Amino acid sequence: MTPRPPWRKSSHSSSQGDACIELADLGAVVGVRDSKDPDGPRLVVSRDAFASLVADLKR
Repeated sequence: MTPRPPWRKSSHSSSQGDACIELADLGAVVGVRDSKDPDGPRLVVSRDAFASLVADLKR
């Protein structure tokens, strides 16, 4: 059985439970999912692509 990755909720998620994302460190890639639908679709991106996205969002 493959261990499940540890998902972490964004510190910017609201306390009402809406607009929440979770991230998982999957080694060479980063997993992103909707915390309201943990069994739903997941986005997997390279660490470089994720770092670029975060840098763009901070501008």
